[in-house]
Amino acid sequence: MAKQATSVYRTTGRVWKKIRHAETVEADIVGYTGSAARPRALAVRLPDGRVALTQSVKVPLAAQVAVHLTASGPPRGTRTRAGEPYTTAAPGLVVEVLAGTTRHAVVTVTRLRST
Repeated sequence: MAKQATSVYRTTGRVWKKIRHAETVEADIVGYTGSAARPRALAVRLPDGRVALTQSVKVPLAAQVAVHLTASGPPRGTRTRAGEPYTTAAPGLVVEVLAGTTRHAVVTVTRLRST
């Protein structure tokens, strides 16, 4: 949270602003939600080692990723540490994501990386 240095503290009103910070990082796709032909979200392994589900994937990117996912072999279900279910995918696909650095961080896919 932040406010202007010259403003005074008020118990009411909207003086303070919430600031969100995100870093652009590369992440390996380890799974997906939805079908392999039309994934809704991706399970990605972030640089710190944790697996997180992304926000909904846009249709053009989902179509690009689906080519790899449909060829990744028999699906197997698993869960993130937070208990969110996803279907595993074969390794080898990398995406660029905006990974939030706050307590309730959101992961958003920006593009597919060429390998």
